[in-house]
Amino acid sequence: MGGKYRVVDVFAGAGGFSRGFADIGMDIAAAVEVDWNAARSFSANFPGAVVLPRDIGEVDGDYIRRITGHVDVLIGGPPCEAFTPTNPNRMLDPLDRLYLDPLGQLTLHFVRLVGELKPRVFVMENVVDVVAGPLKEALAHEFARVGYTAHFNVLYAEDYGVASARKRVFVSNMVLRPPKTRRVTVGEALEGLPPPDTGFPNHEHVPVSPRKARKIAMLRCGEALVKFRGARETYGNYIKLCPDDIAPTVMGSRRFIHPFEGRPLTVREQARLMGFPDSHVFHGPKDSQFNQVGEAVPPPLARAIATKVARRLADGD
Repeated sequence: MGGKYRVVDVFAGAGGFSRGFADIGMDIAAAVEVDWNAARSFSANFPGAVVLPRDIGEVDGDYIRRITGHVDVLIGGPPCEAFTPTNPNRMLDPLDRLYLDPLGQLTLHFVRLVGELKPRVFVMENVVDVVAGPLKEALAHEFARVGYTAHFNVLYAEDYGVASARKRVFVSNMVLRPPKTRRVTVGEALEGLPPPDTGFPNHEHVPVSPRKARKIAMLRCGEALVKFRGARETYGNYIKLCPDDIAPTVMGSRRFIHPFEGRPLTVREQARLMGFPDSHVFHGPKDSQFNQVGEAVPPPLARAIATKVARRLADGD
């Protein structure tokens, strides 16, 4: 289905977004990822791709094109910290988050690369607050300035076979409304894994103190051991999962408690909640692995988007 269309992934992380495009046969030609551990993970999972472990500001379209040739699809998820409501220190003025916050400015580098590479399709993922208030008009203006009309597609990962809640906006030059699939529960996602520490990739016990372990043992389904305050509300951490429901949003710093075993989930189990195949490996220290999982686009959602993109390309638009 993918017809070997050529894909470049920027802010690529460990490759969740690319996984969906590769699954339908597209060619993951190159990736840009400044974090060394995530870049290692991407390279391990996509050995045919050229991985550039560089700051996006050091990479331009001509350099990428010399490596890949023409680019059919540009995808990426710039950092969300400047925009997410889980960040209590985000700037008050939404436009300042885009134009003044150094992390927010990375979104503008994605726009720059769209203009330099002129892909047939681009898809940029971020938290929904990236289009809050005047930001939607500002981003539409920035993409128009490089020759594209932007569509703002809000999608829920749980509608596409992902066992965790995740509402994100996918900014693209096409309308993205993939057909929904059935929901997958936590119990279904975790089913069939061997016990931790038996050699399965990224499936090692996460140690906790005896005091924390006692508190974890007392949690009921849906309860959180600790809470932290974001910009608008309070969020839970060390949440005991309910087997017959989906998990809350997976984030890099958020841990979950196994629904039956009274322990924190392993990296592999959190990756299962995001729909990663067990063959997709994560490198680096344990905290980095959790971050790579939590910051990814869930592969089943990426695959649904990629299928829509492939049909658009096949139609010659």
